[in-house]
Amino acid sequence: MSDLPSDSILTEDGFARTGSGRILLIACGALAREILALIRANGWDHMDLTCLPAKLHLYPDRITEEVEKAVRRHAGAYDSIFVVYADCGTGGQLKARCDALGVEMVAGPHCYSFFEGNDTFAARDEITAFYLTDFLVKQFDAFVWKPMGLDRHPELRDMLFGNYTKLVYQAQTDDPALRAKAEDCARRLGLAYEYRFTGYGDLTRALERAADRG
Repeated sequence: MSDLPSDSILTEDGFARTGSGRILLIACGALAREILALIRANGWDHMDLTCLPAKLHLYPDRITEEVEKAVRRHAGAYDSIFVVYADCGTGGQLKARCDALGVEMVAGPHCYSFFEGNDTFAARDEITAFYLTDFLVKQFDAFVWKPMGLDRHPELRDMLFGNYTKLVYQAQTDDPALRAKAEDCARRLGLAYEYRFTGYGDLTRALERAADRG
């Protein structure tokens, strides 16, 4: 399996498929490191991974179309395909399209939910929390600070984040450097900080089910 590209490459360009396994995972670039860690830890040598650019999350109306293109492009080469996206702001369109294509996907509204566990996340009902994962901590400027114009107009902070009360860092790995950076992200947004180690949550179980189908 090839070495994983940098987070900035995953954000902009995605990740070409690896190997020649019997199951293909089509995923968001923001999940590449976690997926490859699980593949390696579990010896799922029959699974390959390809990732769409993580920056698609800035344009959720494009996700469904891009996922469909990837499914159709690779369908003939694999016994099965599993889509490693949750709804991700598509308003149910991605699930409907996956059903029509005959492929399964991860359950849940978004990665913040399935990393924590969909049932646990729903029970928290944290409507004033802003979430970051490992990937988003590392790519905070690319996904939050610059796209929202805060690098040019810091006065927008109150308008954009005035209704939030805290930043929750959902950590997939125990990395002191990321914890420090997440705290700085909270400071920059003027929010209280909460660290929450989630590991891979429901992603592990979703990939276990996908692997068993091979």
